[in-house]
Amino acid sequence: MLDSLRKCLTPSRNADNFNSYISNMKISLSKEALLASIQRIQNVVSSRAATLPILSNILIEATDGGVRMTTTDLEVAIRCDVSEAKIERAGATTIPAKRLAAIVRELPATEVSLDTDSKNVTTLKCGSASYKIHGLPKDDFPPFPSFADTMAYTLKQGELADGLRKTSYAISTDETRYVLNGILFQFLDNKFTLVATDGRRLALYESDLEFPKKLERDFIIPTKAVNELQRALGEQGDIEIAAGDNLAVFRVPGIELATKLVAGKYPNYKQVIPGEAKERVTIEREPFLTALRRVSLFCASTGASIRLTLSENNIELYASSPEGEAQENFPVKYAGRNLVIAFNPDFIMSPMTHLTEEEIYLDLIDEMSAGVIKINRPFLYVLMPMRVSA
Repeated sequence: MLDSLRKCLTPSRNADNFNSYISNMKISLSKEALLASIQRIQNVVSSRAATLPILSNILIEATDGGVRMTTTDLEVAIRCDVSEAKIERAGATTIPAKRLAAIVRELPATEVSLDTDSKNVTTLKCGSASYKIHGLPKDDFPPFPSFADTMAYTLKQGELADGLRKTSYAISTDETRYVLNGILFQFLDNKFTLVATDGRRLALYESDLEFPKKLERDFIIPTKAVNELQRALGEQGDIEIAAGDNLAVFRVPGIELATKLVAGKYPNYKQVIPGEAKERVTIEREPFLTALRRVSLFCASTGASIRLTLSENNIELYASSPEGEAQENFPVKYAGRNLVIAFNPDFIMSPMTHLTEEEIYLDLIDEMSAGVIKINRPFLYVLMPMRVSA
């Protein structure tokens, strides 16, 4: 991208004062603060520890600036500042993440001390309990990308959290379509757009955002990073985002997340969004979701569908399986023609589970065309129909 942005994303062992210490660390903090910090970052710990053991560890660094913990799997990295830690001796070490988490989780709610010697053996003490944990030196741990420059984009945390909640469930899990294994972040025409699709459905969220035209671009954030980003986001405050050619970094107060981007070109999602609808159904979301759940209990496990029969101010829901059948009438606002269409039950329920609006709209063209779920905000969900059973 920009030269300054590339510098911002260049890994460096000297990016800040956290990189200037070795072993001999001693810190103390509450069990709650330690466990909270571990839980923020432990999901990133690599499953490839057999080939590179350091990736199964948490990097813990203590300086005059505070205490910081980091994990990485070489694709995604996350680090967080540890609150309310007392630094008795500056230093750094890495400790096996699962073992540390398991021990801390079972400790009583009191103060915990971590004392690391020059051989990276950490003594963890809590009350009368004492544990010795063998770690690895900090120098073996992969460096975190530097945040030396200004971020490219600034968004509201709550807004991004809302967008990810409304789209992330539609990410593809098919590893043969790798380019769909993530969410498209698009910055274009002073709009910020999130898109996720698995080829059978598509979720899109859009928000107004001012940024220079030279920063117009798009990139794909992989599923694991999306999940971690959702855990890190709050409802208040801003998030800063920088993105280079193959890397993006997200920063909220106390937490930084770096991720490699999904390589490849995202499909032209606009081509699958249907044209103008011929019929619109206005539905109370929560009661309709509850009705769908009841009827879906009678869907066969393979190739299941729920049949929707539309008539004036009514939808008849129907599903059948070898064990029986279910039929339920649900009141709606509808004045269009009679129409029968079927959808995968999980796919039609997914957006309703993640939306919070009381009222939704189901836009239809005909029995064979994709349906679109909308709300009174810049969001849409495209859903391909299934064959209607006789």
